[in-house]
Amino acid sequence: MDEAIEMAKDGMDKALDRLRKSLTKVRAGRANPAMLDDVRVDSYGVSMPLNQVATVSVGDARLLVVKPYDRNTIPAIEKAINAANLGINPQSDGIVIRLAIPPLTEERRRGLVKQVKEFSEEAKVAIRQGRREGNELLKELEKDREISEDQLKKALEKVQEVHDNFIKQVDVVTAKKEAEIMEV
Repeated sequence: MDEAIEMAKDGMDKALDRLRKSLTKVRAGRANPAMLDDVRVDSYGVSMPLNQVATVSVGDARLLVVKPYDRNTIPAIEKAINAANLGINPQSDGIVIRLAIPPLTEERRRGLVKQVKEFSEEAKVAIRQGRREGNELLKELEKDREISEDQLKKALEKVQEVHDNFIKQVDVVTAKKEAEIMEV
């Protein structure tokens, strides 16, 4: 019985972690190295993540600085950043690449909030799926006479309680990110 609740909790926890990771990639008008996590650079005939060919640091609130380990990879890094379609124009001086984060327009902010809500809904669906799987396992245990009807009822209530807690966490994380995006 506890195993079913833990399984449901684990699935819900993974959904919340995925949401948090997705939200770090949403640009809120501030420089954040996580924005470049999905950028892959073709270097020496191999496609590699940007953080394996360069260091990414925050210069100031609206500036990312990419310092390649090998200067010969600068054109490939610039090409990869442009191909990633982040809305950022790389500027190179031959040693480092500077990425100035442009301020967000009101329309772009609304679009980003909509994207955040989509991520939030995906997380909620995954959390509901975790609840469903936990409930099915508990009902299976009751059907096999491993737990009583009363134990089933208590366990289903516990799974629902865990589900509600995770949904609240998703709402809090989402509201925080929306406020960050809408902040001018």
